[in-house]
Amino acid sequence: MKVIICGAGQVGWQIARHLSGERNDVTVVDSNPDLVRRATDSLDVQGIAGFASYPDVLARAGAEHAEMVIAATYSDEVNMVTCQVAHSVFGVNRKIARLRSQSYLEAIYSDLYRRDHMPIDVVISPEREVAAAALQRLSAPAAFDTEVFMDGKAHLLGISIEEECPVVNTPLRQLTDLFSTLRATVVGVRREGTLFAPEAKDQIFVGDDCYVFCHVDDIPRTMEIFGKTQSKQERVVLVGGGNVGLAVAQELEKRTKRIRTKVIEKNRHCAELAAEALERTIVLNGDGLDAGLLAEAGISRADAMLSITDDDKTNMLACVRAKAEGCPYVIALINDPTLVPLMGPLGIDAYINPRATTVSSILRHIRHGRVRAVYSIGDAEAEVIEAEVLSTSPLAGSRIADVEFPEGVLVGAVRKGDDVIRPMGSTRIDEGDVVAIFALAEDVPEVERLMQVSIDFF
Repeated sequence: MKVIICGAGQVGWQIARHLSGERNDVTVVDSNPDLVRRATDSLDVQGIAGFASYPDVLARAGAEHAEMVIAATYSDEVNMVTCQVAHSVFGVNRKIARLRSQSYLEAIYSDLYRRDHMPIDVVISPEREVAAAALQRLSAPAAFDTEVFMDGKAHLLGISIEEECPVVNTPLRQLTDLFSTLRATVVGVRREGTLFAPEAKDQIFVGDDCYVFCHVDDIPRTMEIFGKTQSKQERVVLVGGGNVGLAVAQELEKRTKRIRTKVIEKNRHCAELAAEALERTIVLNGDGLDAGLLAEAGISRADAMLSITDDDKTNMLACVRAKAEGCPYVIALINDPTLVPLMGPLGIDAYINPRATTVSSILRHIRHGRVRAVYSIGDAEAEVIEAEVLSTSPLAGSRIADVEFPEGVLVGAVRKGDDVIRPMGSTRIDEGDVVAIFALAEDVPEVERLMQVSIDFF
């Protein structure tokens, strides 16, 4: 597949890395020659330096033969015009744009993106993706990572293994025997920095980070088995009242179960806008690092604190201060992936990587076949792919034990009709079933082949 990626920042680079690694014909376009050079030096891609919205630049990038354009530059307007030019001049079939401004995302203006207006097939909003990720982290506070699959009936949980975990040093095979009714499967383990798909004989050790697929009804029991206690989230403090903070606060206000939320925002104008938009939430204007202001927000009595400003260091320090003041659960928004190893030593319980959420969202729309969801794990080290099994797939009609999966691939859950079941070797996968598969990055192309994706492309 010929793909043009406009914007060679972190998001564009990660998408290029994914697609070029799967032997697609990828061209990266950016106005910054240094970013283009970084992409061409480190990835198997072609590079064009220039403004992505210029027809002559897209022509040099091979837009005439492109099947997809992904516009992920820093400018909403450049992304929109790029899609328009790709459609009107070159007839590109599939156009994806990343748009940040909330004004462009209002539902009443959705007609703007029709083919006869500004033809954009998929609009990705980083702020909305991050807000959704923050709410998911709050829903499973004892997990360092969480993602929803199968229409909310299954969750992927990231669980850190500590001394009090009852199943430490237990082979995974025995877990299946001990908890035969538990609909949960360990699909990935990170040990000493290395992520792998475990075998039945592998044990879990203190210090491991486990990725567990779990039926939504079995989340409390799963967390208990892994030594985690679920705490109630009745009082929440948000540091940062911009687009992300406002979206999170508005969603918390909609919940039937009352959650007392307070927002701290440094910028007075943003604080006033947030106060006008929110009904039951208290908005405080000031610095989220100020101990006095945190005390006024009731940080010592809060069940959780999310620091979601646009500054990584502020978010980390606010979390550290909140922990010191007695807040049991803190989440930081972190843009720079090199800061992630500091989360543990600083006592930060969970983090959100906006670029990873955006990359996952874009991947969901560019995967072939009946792909329903894609979640990128770590620094693009693995993916969880949820897809419907087609009649042409080698999986259809086969037992899981009979399918030759690569070593880095595990089936996490299978949905038959409305029932989500734990996959066993004897489980037969039929046409129309939905499967969630964990795959290390190098094994993703083989998973797509097993899903027989080319039959259902676009």
